[in-house]
Amino acid sequence: MESIKTTYKSVLTIAGSDSGGCAGIQADIKSISACGAYAASVITATTAQNTQGVTDIHALPVAHLEKQLEAVFSDIDFSAVKIGMLHSCEVIETIASKLSEYNAKNIVLDPVMVATSGDVLITEDAIECLKKLFPQVAIITPNHKEAELLIGHAIDQENVEATAKEIGSQFKTSVLLKGGHFGTAEMHDMLYEFPTGRTTIIKNPRVDTTNTHGTGCSLSSSIATFLGKGNDLENAVKKGCSYVNNAIAEGKDKVLGKGNGPINHFGL
Repeated sequence: MESIKTTYKSVLTIAGSDSGGCAGIQADIKSISACGAYAASVITATTAQNTQGVTDIHALPVAHLEKQLEAVFSDIDFSAVKIGMLHSCEVIETIASKLSEYNAKNIVLDPVMVATSGDVLITEDAIECLKKLFPQVAIITPNHKEAELLIGHAIDQENVEATAKEIGSQFKTSVLLKGGHFGTAEMHDMLYEFPTGRTTIIKNPRVDTTNTHGTGCSLSSSIATFLGKGNDLENAVKKGCSYVNNAIAEGKDKVLGKGNGPINHFGL
């Protein structure tokens, strides 16, 4: 009897490489795999990085980036795409063009612009170019500092819902405003869905640990995976948040290197 063939649910991650394996492409591939899809990748840059920090960044030539995109999109039918840090207008415009050319769907963009230290990671020109990409994507996942940079004012407990709506309405995309800003017992993230205007607070237990390196990458790629597997946006976000929260809990007492360790993607 001839075997029945099935097609992988495939998710593409477009991001930089983390040589330490905690964040970037490496975290994305682990998250996509752990959440039940096949992971492919397009690398925008390589980094010399470990649990203690980044010591060097090497941007790959845009022509090579374009070839990577063409190679995977022309061959593989992706059910979702996750995008990480994009460091220049040329890179952003190249990716935007290819996403449009190949009718990419279920795009999740993690707008990596501000480091945990508060330092801005990309130029003002690149930020403006990134904003033009927002209407092409299903959802963006900024942290508080990134959201403040996008909208131009401070965010606190009182205005977080209004801010999520403001960002989504201005940039014509759904928004997951990450933060844990409502208290100490629970983590709270605010989801705004465009164009319905619905907002949802997503709650998960707070985990006391410094092993959170790569959580933003892991969250955006897990949301993309659940979207690609057919979940609506609210359920995909809830499942992604739950997955990352569990991975943080599973890794809170693990040790890797001398700095802030990763989450435990597979519960090993």
